[in-house]
Amino acid sequence: MLDPRFLTVPITHRGLHSAGVPENSLAAARAAIEAGYGIECDIQPGPNGEPLVFHDYQLERLTARAGFVGALDGDALAGLRLLGTTEGVPTLAQFLDLIAGQVPLLIEIKDQDGACGPGVGTLSTRVAEALQGYDGPVAVMSFNPHMIAAFRAAAPDVPVGLTTCAFPEDDWMQVPPGRREELAQIRDFDAVGACFVSHDKNDLDNPRVDALRAQGIPVLTWTIRSQDEEAAARRVATNITFEGYLAAT
Repeated sequence: MLDPRFLTVPITHRGLHSAGVPENSLAAARAAIEAGYGIECDIQPGPNGEPLVFHDYQLERLTARAGFVGALDGDALAGLRLLGTTEGVPTLAQFLDLIAGQVPLLIEIKDQDGACGPGVGTLSTRVAEALQGYDGPVAVMSFNPHMIAAFRAAAPDVPVGLTTCAFPEDDWMQVPPGRREELAQIRDFDAVGACFVSHDKNDLDNPRVDALRAQGIPVLTWTIRSQDEEAAARRVATNITFEGYLAAT
């Protein structure tokens, strides 16, 4: 079951980032904790499969270095800095040590298959290993239900959900049309043991979202960027993931 704090404490998108405070950094996590917000973060594999708190598959946008995050070795990781700051790319272990249960932590494991299929590798199990003994409100989600199935097999006591949207072709070109339809209709929800969804704010009128709400399933939504968007989203969603402004606490 999802900790009730996930339903009441607004969740910062990749931490409370701003100018000079990069997304998914330890600094962004500290800022969120100080403001009393929850934290959403993204996980990609780093050296030897180590879970890193990093959104993109490629390094360039956040580090000005070419290449893929999954191809890093330890020395290269140690030398990376985010968006021209002194902030490095944190491991999930470092992130957990900093947060230490002070605020809700919503972890998104990025799809490693490319088509939201079964080729998920070991990242889900590595995240499960990192969370062993973690004492605090935490939940795990992914766009790829196979990632969640693998995680839940390794950590059955941690609540899991699905990151969901309309899965438009332009954004999900590698996913076959039939699979996009299944994902948009959130058909895998029960099969993976999910207890919540984190759904795109632009698709909150999805009939499946309405059906889940009617069953009492929490609906989180992303990514809210203004008070007006928050007010509109809260007509449907239980809670928000936000950035670019300060949500009411």
